[in-house]
Amino acid sequence: MVLEVALFDVRPGEEEQFIAAYRTAREVLATTPGCRAVRMTRGIESPSRFVLLVEWDSVEAHETNFRATDRFTTWRGHIGPYFAAPPNVEHFADVDSADVTDSTVSGGPSASDVSMSSTP
Repeated sequence: MVLEVALFDVRPGEEEQFIAAYRTAREVLATTPGCRAVRMTRGIESPSRFVLLVEWDSVEAHETNFRATDRFTTWRGHIGPYFAAPPNVEHFADVDSADVTDSTVSGGPSASDVSMSSTP
């Protein structure tokens, strides 16, 4: 299992529209093959900051089944208009998992390779 963590800064005053757009588009992400769970959180101290947490079977499942498909275009079309800046996206693996090795961490793509900011 891989955890995708995406940090979204939303333009102040447009938070409620962003939440509505997320709720509309969530199913597109959640029904992607290889997606296990989706959760969006909102900052308490910074209410214009949101963190998306997505559990994937693998980085490949995220990139192949979502990022490289029309699902991503649809998703981004809903939530992208509210971004104050390009999001920061990274993948993480549980350190307690037997699946995590040095090669898993160092052999994966860099954050710049998978950053959602690279695609409109």
